[in-house]
Amino acid sequence: MPTLTSGTPLEVPRGLAGVVVTDTALGDVRGREGFYHYRQYSAIDLAQTRSFEDVWYLMFRGELPGPAARADFAARTAALRRLPPEVRDALPAIARAGAVSGPLAGLRTALSLLGFRPVYDIDGDRRRGDALAACAAVPTVLTALYRLGRGLEPVEPRDDLPYAANYLYMLTGSEADPARVRAVEQYLISTVDHGFNASTFTGRVVASTGADIAACLVASVGALSGPLHGGAPSRALDTLDAIGTPDRIDGWIRGRVLAGERIMGFGHPVYRTEDPRSRMLRGIAQSFGGPLVDFAVEVERRVEAILAELKPGRELHTNVEFYAGVVMELCGLPREMFTPTFCAARVVGWSANILEQADDSKIIRPAARYVGPPTPQPVPAP
Repeated sequence: MPTLTSGTPLEVPRGLAGVVVTDTALGDVRGREGFYHYRQYSAIDLAQTRSFEDVWYLMFRGELPGPAARADFAARTAALRRLPPEVRDALPAIARAGAVSGPLAGLRTALSLLGFRPVYDIDGDRRRGDALAACAAVPTVLTALYRLGRGLEPVEPRDDLPYAANYLYMLTGSEADPARVRAVEQYLISTVDHGFNASTFTGRVVASTGADIAACLVASVGALSGPLHGGAPSRALDTLDAIGTPDRIDGWIRGRVLAGERIMGFGHPVYRTEDPRSRMLRGIAQSFGGPLVDFAVEVERRVEAILAELKPGRELHTNVEFYAGVVMELCGLPREMFTPTFCAARVVGWSANILEQADDSKIIRPAARYVGPPTPQPVPAP
């Protein structure tokens, strides 16, 4: 547990819920209002009006780019998409070793091979350069590992395609139609950053030690891989599959809630109103239309009604994972790439947080309350 300056223990909530641990200029989540922002702009407004590269520039530079800066930044980051030969050559072995765990686990290994210096030992410009290189490499690594895991050759990145279009191209080997590219881009923008979630905080803890960019990102990816954090989009879609038809919704949901099980895609530790990301993604899904979308909307309606009945006062609504899964399914992404796709966006937010943390020389070092047997005990004779 943390302490006051006098050394007196300070009690805090489990999981550090609501505890302010630092200052940040990168953004915030105002859960009671159903609002979050990147720097001074609404994240949803940015997703609806700007490109992924614009938001990436904003997170790293603190302002939105003008036309010249936009073109320069796009060219610079596109040139960083190609992996160093020694990393590219290692990917087949990484894919084979991670056949069960998948691309996200393989990413941890590949990032470690990129060879950055500790942030403690380099200046701000070098840190930003390393962060740009890492962010640009992540989609290339993820898509290559996915394809290698299925016996396919990786698709080399293209400099002429924007971030989202290039990601889909490397994943499938063909250019996606503009509507699907834009839908994925809006999803990516909406998930760049989201306050001090588990993966962001983890990355900042490692950054506070002065470790290199890759080490910080590997830690963040590890936190993201947990099903209670970034692993839920495909699980939320699995819920729709398990329910199957509209006539099964009430019985299936009531059974799970009464058994104390969690309904994936519903509820959020911060929001006490509708998740604004879910609202935007619902609209994107409805712009495509079709049976899956109609079914998802009906499931959402009935789940919220049942949760309100069985858990009154809890304010449980859909979170980003519910409609994210629907949108990615509609755009042709394989389910095993849902969480890696989330990672391809969040790496920008992680990196911005790592850069901000690297400017603070104070190591993050909380305390814990010991609850084991009384001490000291005599050591038994061997």
